[in-house]
Amino acid sequence: MAQDSGTLSLEAAIALLRQFLCVDRLPPEQIPANSLVQQALHQVREHSDYQIFGICADSTTVAIAALHSYLAALDYAERPTTEAIAGPVYLKFNPQTGRCHLDTYTGDHRGVLVSCQSADDGDVQETFGHLPLDLFTVS
Repeated sequence: MAQDSGTLSLEAAIALLRQFLCVDRLPPEQIPANSLVQQALHQVREHSDYQIFGICADSTTVAIAALHSYLAALDYAERPTTEAIAGPVYLKFNPQTGRCHLDTYTGDHRGVLVSCQSADDGDVQETFGHLPLDLFTVS
């Protein structure tokens, strides 16, 4: 499900994604449309070597579903799985190492953290989120 980076500049994409920082939650009426957030994420992906994903969710099932939808949308072939644990979870996946870690989570945030990793100082090296769990879910 690759997507064209569209008309957003890299600077505009970064500014849009920074709105999701967990310290400043946006009121629902100010949350950008999913299509715009998708476009912004594709744009920053093009300017980073790879991404690491962190997911805060109410269950392992929700976390794995969100991870798989993000990986598919960002052209990663991996679809890691893990043993389920009860209650809210934090799932971290590093596509470079293939390491998938799941643990209990007691925080209030829900969503996906996308940490852009780059060897080049001129590229994106920043973490965005919490982005919507269902950002790439097809209805």
